[in-house]
Amino acid sequence: MTKLWSPIQVGRMTLSHRLAMSPMTRSRALPDGTPGALSPLYYAQRASLGLLISEGTQPSADGQGYLLTPGIYTESHIAGFKRITDRVHDAGGHLVIQLMHVGRVSHPDNTPHHRQALAPSAIAPGIGMFTASGMQDIPVPRAMTSEDVLATIEQFRVAAAAAIQAGADGVEIHGANGYLIHQFFAENANVRRDSYGGSPENRARFGIEVAQAVAKEIGADRTGFRISPGSPAAGLNEGPNGPEVYRVLIRELARLNLAYLHVLHRGNEEFLQEIRSLWPNVLLVNRAGRPLEKLTMDLDAGIADIVPVGTWALANPDLVRRLKEGAPLNAPDPETFYGGGARGYTDYPTLAELASKR
Repeated sequence: MTKLWSPIQVGRMTLSHRLAMSPMTRSRALPDGTPGALSPLYYAQRASLGLLISEGTQPSADGQGYLLTPGIYTESHIAGFKRITDRVHDAGGHLVIQLMHVGRVSHPDNTPHHRQALAPSAIAPGIGMFTASGMQDIPVPRAMTSEDVLATIEQFRVAAAAAIQAGADGVEIHGANGYLIHQFFAENANVRRDSYGGSPENRARFGIEVAQAVAKEIGADRTGFRISPGSPAAGLNEGPNGPEVYRVLIRELARLNLAYLHVLHRGNEEFLQEIRSLWPNVLLVNRAGRPLEKLTMDLDAGIADIVPVGTWALANPDLVRRLKEGAPLNAPDPETFYGGGARGYTDYPTLAELASKR
């Protein structure tokens, strides 16, 4: 029998089931990074999912990569997220804000200060970036100095404190998907010769130090961490030592006793089993693109404790009810994933709304 509907404790959060909403960029924030006017409704509509992980949220101006993504480093950002957390809590859900520093996956035209992006090394990802003037090649970033590294860790700490001030139940540190922390792991993005490059221990160091700073600031029981081992996102190649970097990282995160580890699974089943053996606390396993009939496969196998869902949650605000009743799901509209207004954001109908129109 599946564990899907059994309760679970995640840090300070008591959840009634094992589903969660994955972090999904929606590009509907205001130009200054304040969450948009529809965002409280969007998240509150999905509160029955229990644990909502917000879209990637930059901890600083340097951390922004895409247009119209939210931030959590100004008073306006805090006020905007407070409107979201209040609505989510009123609806019975929990919100964790994902802290996402994109590193080299950025373009000066998309950031408020229009500066060259920061990265472990001065190596461009070799991909394009959508800007207000259309697609442009991502330029070469500036290699972070030792002072930049320390300043960026401090930005994560301050942003985590701001998230709690905004009423969030915790934060998720984004160490995946080709962004800054992940770039430190990868051999083709990090050619540093200092204590943040070279050996697996050094490549893992930046992510570990970010986690240490955040956990010390807001509590390990309000801190999660996301990884995507083996992911080639944004041009990354972790190299043959990639698995060892994650072993070092996971052992250190376990020592910190973080609330959860969130794995974006890329298909290496043997390594996923190893991650499970290394990680003592709650493990979230996201198999993007899996068919609905395999939703609980990792729960049933004892690998995952929670199953995050992405586009199903995006298109079905009442996904929990639909799954419990075996009801058909709304189909997601990819044309409205990024940017725009209510269409494809807050207008997906619930079963109750569909019934009222009959």
